[in-house]
Amino acid sequence: MYESRDFDAMPILADALQDAGCDNADILNHCRDPQQVHIRGCWVVDLVLGKE
Repeated sequence: MYESRDFDAMPILADALQDAGCDNADILNHCRDPQQVHIRGCWVVDLVLGKE
């Protein structure tokens, strides 16, 4: 997702994070919101990847 800049899988990322125990509403809602425009540098993706 990060390299290809194809963020269509953000809702799937939300599901995976939730399955792994994430209960942060800001993160999950951000990933699932169809109105969000995701770009490389998206704070959620950067957080998952450990980027600063």
